Amino acid sequence: MELKRKISKYKNTLNLPITKFPMKGNLSIKEPFILKKWRKMEIYKKLRNLRKGCKKFILHDGPPYANGKIHIGHAVNKILKDIIIKSKNLAGYDSCYLPGWDCHGLPIELKIEKNNNGKKLTSKQIMNFCRNYAEKQIYSQKLDFIRLGILGDWDNAYRTMDFINQAGIIRALAELVKKGYVFRGLKPVNWCFDCESALAESEVDYLEKKSVAIDVALLSIDNYNLIKVFGIKKYIEKPIAVVIWTTTPWTIPANHALHVQADCIYALVDVGSRFIILAENLVEKCLFRYKLKGKIIAKTYGKNLENLRFKHPLHNIDSFYDRITTIDIVNYIDIKTGTGIIHSAPAHGEEDFIAYSNSKLKTKESMLNLVKGNGFYIKSLPVFGGKLIWKANVEIIEKLNYSKKLLAKEKILHSYMHCWRHKKPLIKRATYQWFIGMDVGKKSLRKKALESIKKVKFYPYNGKNRLSSMITNRPDWCISRQRSWGVPLPFFIHRKTGLLHKRTIDIMERIAKKVETEGIEAWVKIKSCEFIGEDEAIEYKKVNDILDVWFDSGTTHFHVMRGYNLKEEKADLYLEGIDQFRGWFHTSLITGAGINGYAPYKELLSHGFTVDSKGRKMSKSIGNVISPQKIIKKYGADILRLWVVSNDYETEMTMSEEIMKQISDSYRRIRNTTRFMMANLRGFDPDKNIIVPEKLLALDRWALDRAGNLQKRIKKAYKKYQFVEIYQQIYLFCIRDMGSFYLDIIKDRQYTTQKNSLYRRSCQTALYHIVEAMARWLSPICSFTAEEIYENLPGKRYKSSILLETYYSKLIPLPKDATMDREFWEIIIAVKNEVNKCLEGYRNKKLIKSSLDANVTLYVNDTYYKLLAMLRGELRFVLITSAAYIKKGINKSAKVTDLSGLQVLVEKSKYKKCERSWERLSDVGKYNEHPTLCARSIANLPGGPGEVRLFV
Repeated sequence: MELKRKISKYKNTLNLPITKFPMKGNLSIKEPFILKKWRKMEIYKKLRNLRKGCKKFILHDGPPYANGKIHIGHAVNKILKDIIIKSKNLAGYDSCYLPGWDCHGLPIELKIEKNNNGKKLTSKQIMNFCRNYAEKQIYSQKLDFIRLGILGDWDNAYRTMDFINQAGIIRALAELVKKGYVFRGLKPVNWCFDCESALAESEVDYLEKKSVAIDVALLSIDNYNLIKVFGIKKYIEKPIAVVIWTTTPWTIPANHALHVQADCIYALVDVGSRFIILAENLVEKCLFRYKLKGKIIAKTYGKNLENLRFKHPLHNIDSFYDRITTIDIVNYIDIKTGTGIIHSAPAHGEEDFIAYSNSKLKTKESMLNLVKGNGFYIKSLPVFGGKLIWKANVEIIEKLNYSKKLLAKEKILHSYMHCWRHKKPLIKRATYQWFIGMDVGKKSLRKKALESIKKVKFYPYNGKNRLSSMITNRPDWCISRQRSWGVPLPFFIHRKTGLLHKRTIDIMERIAKKVETEGIEAWVKIKSCEFIGEDEAIEYKKVNDILDVWFDSGTTHFHVMRGYNLKEEKADLYLEGIDQFRGWFHTSLITGAGINGYAPYKELLSHGFTVDSKGRKMSKSIGNVISPQKIIKKYGADILRLWVVSNDYETEMTMSEEIMKQISDSYRRIRNTTRFMMANLRGFDPDKNIIVPEKLLALDRWALDRAGNLQKRIKKAYKKYQFVEIYQQIYLFCIRDMGSFYLDIIKDRQYTTQKNSLYRRSCQTALYHIVEAMARWLSPICSFTAEEIYENLPGKRYKSSILLETYYSKLIPLPKDATMDREFWEIIIAVKNEVNKCLEGYRNKKLIKSSLDANVTLYVNDTYYKLLAMLRGELRFVLITSAAYIKKGINKSAKVTDLSGLQVLVEKSKYKKCERSWERLSDVGKYNEHPTLCARSIANLPGGPGEVRLFV
């Protein structure tokens, strides 16, 4: 009984760790309470007031679309932005975050049409329904973003459907009109039958499609000239046909011409019943496809075939098709597939249209534009009128086969353009649309944009080449759409000439002012005479097209960044997924270069897509989607945020349940390391107990120096957006520098020395400074956990939240003349690691239970002896053994280590275990009053003289 009382008494003399910061995060439960705290204290407003007057850093938010629940891609994007914003504020910048939403466009309008029998709705009703729908979607998404811990001005978020922004979009368009970049033209554009509208290149996905490819013969009506061109002197009485190859049989009714390459060699091939003309290098492949035998009897260059005439391939089924098609010379043909001769339907191909526009033989009749916006042929088209083009394909092929014009037919799988919304095939369709010209004016928009790219810093760097290539090759931007839910093109055009009204810029400003108060609905109600008078209203008609939704977001640098109290013309950073090289990055660059003459961003950062463990892009159809809401519910937002930084965001980011468990384990290691440090701050008051650097023990000075060096690396990594580097460095610091070394060593000093001793307070001072710094390092990434750490740190909190703090400034570096410098401690760490391996071997063999059951002797060379001897009798505290000796030379019984010049001999201690320090020492049992303690433990009892520590 007496012994038990003494044991209990000794336990109470130890400084055992205690903290309110729990081991388990329970993040999904705690995080909402922290959010409530931030909301109640108006933390964003406080942060703005605190950083007022500081250097600004503007990250401009690329607006997500206001439709549907947020997905993991949204979460990645917003978390990365939030980390940057918080890291900039941590560095002392005034870095605000104004979230935004893209609200107009087809997805919302189509949803409204589907739910409300849209074909019978008026434009005004559609707008009203769309606006209400977008409001609800924004509210839902906003709650999800806030739950992720995203700090921003959520109460004043910008929305492209806000009247002020709708007016700003019109003003941005006016600037481009003023500078001559906007024009109306008849051109083939990407057209979706489901959208019943033109689409921009950014709205096109290239997916695999099965098509029927056909080879079709067109009969010559210029045999005499043909034979002459091929250098045949004797006239041959035999039909001659040119053969075309196409994957779009539905375009044949709209044929206007045939195209050949000028410098390509074409062959006249005798196949028995007739001659056929093919590109020479494709003859063998074609004859095999046609199952024909043939012989080349003459050759000529494509340029010699110009203006030769042939019959339309459907000439014999109706008089409408009984017309002539001629050969034009072009330079775009790829002589690798097909026949080397292209059938041209200028209403359905950009190259065809350009050739048609430049052709000297262009007839006076209008270009054949036979397909309506819904994908059906016009009703007046003979034979195929009123039929869907995809279904008409079959009938066209049958007619060609019946008239023996079809030489071959096969199914092919090829990459083909699809609507990115509906995943349905698109066509090129010539319509009158409004364009932003890339190559108009003295200094083209293309040239301005390319010059602007040179001044932008890209992360990763290869983004520069990606964007440059896209700008170099992009066509004019089709900015008009034939829908209702969007910002109007507020133009009046002349009914005969199609030209804009001469007062267009003035009219646009007047309309913008009206939209500011009434919204885009004002344009629907406007009568032409209100703006251009009764007389001109007869001559001019009001345009009913709306702007491409990409124009809305692409001009936010104009109508958002210059407003909303930002007053900035150029953002420091744009950050989006890699798909935005053809989207927001792209359109913002074009409009920025057009309006201002430069890119609207100084830096551009892109991140990859999220994929599953098999490398497949996450998609509902595959069923591999993991929603951020599900992750948060199970693990908490901080785990999701930690996952984001654990990935190299420049590439694909892999997400799986197994990976989330691994991240959760990493989080636990970081949390528990922090918890241990905080628990050892028991009884520490930073206002009273802080030890000045000069009096700190050498090991504590090293720990502060180590943390200070890490902080420098973290600052640099945050600045360069190298988040995975930060994650790895913090994790390694916790498990290697702290867990495996410093924290392991200090346990004895923390637990056993006297409560108010210099040695304990020295250690607590280092721990306090390190945790203060760590909370800040973590705050941009694991914001909730950092706040929880901050709340549980001892001492008065001068800020109400960790998010209001800047980097910690009291991580004092080692003096330059320190005897125990960085190199010294690196060697000590290496030696300790080798000794630990030897002790672990003994433990595995069950020769000892803990390292304190052992004594070690280190056999070393002169260099190690000199360094290790500096620790004197405290080497045992570093190695956490009951005794540690160093001897020069080698010992055959000692274990050779991986460090040249170091051998380790481990021996089990023969002495009793001290009840208080757990060391096995020779003086345990020699003191009658404390028979279970060693002398050092007795000295450290309350009221005792205490022990002296020199270094550790």
